[in-house]
Amino acid sequence: MWWYFCSLAILLTLLIELVFFIIVSTTFENQARERISHIGKEVEAELNIPMGLENSIYRNRREGVNVVLVSRDWQVVAPRDYDEVQGSFEEIKDRLESLEKIGMNEVFRSSGNLNYISKVEYGGKPHYLVVSYSLKIVQDTVGNLQLYLLLIGVSVIILAFLVSAVFSRRLTSGLKIMSDNAVRLAKRDYAVEFNNADYKELAQLSDTLNYVRDEVKKSEDFQREILANVTHDLKTPLTMIKAYASMIKEISGDDKQKREKHLQVIIDEADRLTGLVNDVLNVSKLQSNITELNLKVFNLTELVYGIINKFGYLQESQGYNLMVDIDADVYTRADEEKIKQVIYNLLGNAANYTGPDKTVYISLKSSMDGKRVKFSVRDTGKGIAKDQLPEIWNRYYRVKENHTRPVKGTGLGLNIVKAILESHSFDFGVESEQGKGSCFWVDFPAIPPEIEIK
Repeated sequence: MWWYFCSLAILLTLLIELVFFIIVSTTFENQARERISHIGKEVEAELNIPMGLENSIYRNRREGVNVVLVSRDWQVVAPRDYDEVQGSFEEIKDRLESLEKIGMNEVFRSSGNLNYISKVEYGGKPHYLVVSYSLKIVQDTVGNLQLYLLLIGVSVIILAFLVSAVFSRRLTSGLKIMSDNAVRLAKRDYAVEFNNADYKELAQLSDTLNYVRDEVKKSEDFQREILANVTHDLKTPLTMIKAYASMIKEISGDDKQKREKHLQVIIDEADRLTGLVNDVLNVSKLQSNITELNLKVFNLTELVYGIINKFGYLQESQGYNLMVDIDADVYTRADEEKIKQVIYNLLGNAANYTGPDKTVYISLKSSMDGKRVKFSVRDTGKGIAKDQLPEIWNRYYRVKENHTRPVKGTGLGLNIVKAILESHSFDFGVESEQGKGSCFWVDFPAIPPEIEIK
């Protein structure tokens, strides 16, 4: 980058210098042409004034301009000391002869001079007026200016080298630090901090990298937690299956009642393993958009009641209270099987985390305008801290509190809920206050049952 910056500075400086050289040279010569043309016309006006020619000659000579009056036979009429001042007149005779043919004045170069010639009347006779200006004066002036411009250009290039070196070092040093920190991050050093506020873009990149660091750290923490939870969830049923298989082999093989009991445990634990595997597969499919939604209009009220009935055993065997407030005949449009899984998981989650009163509140209410229907499940447990609310939807995330688990679960319930509802583009969320429980809700579109939707 430093080399590119310097190359650009050199190219621009050379281009500017070239333009200035051309402009300065052309401008000075044009000004000189205009000057001697103006002087020539002034002398023409003063020719027939007494002492006018002599005064013009000596006045202009002090300014470096030579005025010469030439007769038709090529003899110098004035000034008398022309030979001493200007030298031979032979070099411009061709121009004088050309002027004789075209009958007009002219400005031209000859032998390092810029000359103005014209036909004039002097003493009643035709003559030629020649006004000469040495281009050496112009060239010296232009040369001095070009030298100054060259010095300025060199100074600008040197300054550009220094500024670009400082700028590039400052920029690349920040990038090098960020690169080194990125290498540390790749080696799982999550204590690394990306700080670069020198430039807006680098500051944004630093913020992005810090966000990536935090997300990678969370992901790794989740992976460790997933490994621990999956290991635990797999280990327990596998241990039970092995233990009861051994018991059947060694103890209850001939006792039909005990054998049936032990086999049922093996079947239940195998079902639990199947549920775990299915949940993992469902999450992967939903988050990868592999499964397609089978959208249709169905009775959401009947669906919720059907799931509540499956939790009846909690009321009978463990004293749970399911408080229901559900509107009749509420219809919606969605994938019925997946919504069934959502409601089942939310109810199971509430049963797991509700308080000592073992009460779960279930609500399904239509909005005032009849366009939406809100399903909610509220428990009376310890609630969830605000900083943990965004995390509860992640795989295997569990609030670090002891709770009962009357419903078999895999730790993937809320993650499955999130994936399904996002695939439907339904609004959902959770409201929680520590010490007062949590309320999970889903906002469904309300569909009149008489409308057929393809």
